[in-house]
Amino acid sequence: MAALTGGGRYLYLTTDDRRLTAEMDVLIESDEVVWSGRFPLRLIKFRQRRFDGTFSNTRTWEMLSRGKAAAVLPYDPVADLVVVIEQFRLPAFAAGLEPVMTELCAGLVDGNDTPEATIFRESQEEMGLEVETLEKIGDFLLTPGGCDEVCSLFAGRVRLKSIGPDGFLGMGGLASENEDIRVRALPAAEVIEKAVAGSYPNSVATIGLLWFAARREWLRAKWLSQ
Repeated sequence: MAALTGGGRYLYLTTDDRRLTAEMDVLIESDEVVWSGRFPLRLIKFRQRRFDGTFSNTRTWEMLSRGKAAAVLPYDPVADLVVVIEQFRLPAFAAGLEPVMTELCAGLVDGNDTPEATIFRESQEEMGLEVETLEKIGDFLLTPGGCDEVCSLFAGRVRLKSIGPDGFLGMGGLASENEDIRVRALPAAEVIEKAVAGSYPNSVATIGLLWFAARREWLRAKWLSQ
């Protein structure tokens, strides 16, 4: 079988088995790993069923394989504060954006871990905080034009204690990975206003905060009642 897998009505065939039936919507002609660095880059040739019912000509697509990720919007409903992290991102620098990005705590899902287990691990590593309760926001394909990474996004309840000037909570990240992460707690109203204004170019942070803007009072009441 071809390296790609899937479910539902999408069937993936080898080049030796090109039989097509009315139920088949995608034909993978080849799937080759052309670069295997931090993340594999795959060169895929395929045909897919068009909206008019016919099949497309062979299309050649490059796809970066990153797999599953998980992210959390940490929220303290008592203090009404949201925790964000700030760190340098080379792709942002290359794109001409502010390279120190405001983000949500996130990480790739390792092996057979669940997204929830990833959140609990990354919260300790990146923020030094324990997440007590998770509320699922959704699963999001971050770059559908060229990457298969799907991020499971949650809101997570935290309890904040010592907060420094400008909401400074401390530094986080793993020294073994050369991570340099600043952790801050910001007023919920402030981060919502900035997200609505488009001030956060990080997509996961903006998606999470726009959801939070719509569900803040409901979430706060739910967690305060627990």
